[in-house]
Amino acid sequence: MSLIIGGLLILCAYLLGSIPTGYLLARWLKGIDIREQGSGSTGATNVLRHVGKKAALAVLLIDLLKGALAIALVHLLYTLPSLASELPLTAKPWLITLAGIIAIIGHSKSVWLGFQGGKSVASSLGVLLVMNPWVALGTLAVFALVLGIWRIVSLGSICGAIAVNLLMLLLGQPLPFCLFAAMAGLYVIIRHRSNIERILDGTEPTIGNKLQQKTVDS
Repeated sequence: MSLIIGGLLILCAYLLGSIPTGYLLARWLKGIDIREQGSGSTGATNVLRHVGKKAALAVLLIDLLKGALAIALVHLLYTLPSLASELPLTAKPWLITLAGIIAIIGHSKSVWLGFQGGKSVASSLGVLLVMNPWVALGTLAVFALVLGIWRIVSLGSICGAIAVNLLMLLLGQPLPFCLFAAMAGLYVIIRHRSNIERILDGTEPTIGNKLQQKTVDS
């Protein structure tokens, strides 16, 4: 029974993460395929550059919610007596970690978009907000500081991906949560490899500027 519950949790977390928010809003509002614009990402930054501020804010909030709901599902399981009896309490942090990882993979590898998507920053933050709000707020603070100084979203995201690991350790979080930070942080950085190349070349656009030539993210 516990294997069935785990399998359903993985499926639900993936499907939540794979909802293609940026793609859908860009289609509805502008009639464009956001994957063919700028960086090709379906995330809020690319939507901001090619659709507008309101659409980008909506994408950001919904993508945050997707990650948060994936973790909320685990908490929900443990409130249902008929299911909680099948799941040991010691498994809960591991299930939270598993749901979080699957949700962010779903965001960047959406089944609805031929396994394309965003770069998993917002969905990762959504996971962190439920996993540990203090770690999430600290990570967001690092992102905001870097963005405020250099005005490069991708640089802020990469620094946040590094900071989350330090914050997990400093705040003495459980091993599964530390592993989530390590895996999610590395995944976010890998998803930003083309951005890293442009940062090193000095061609990464700042806030308010567009990437002139589309760079495909695999």
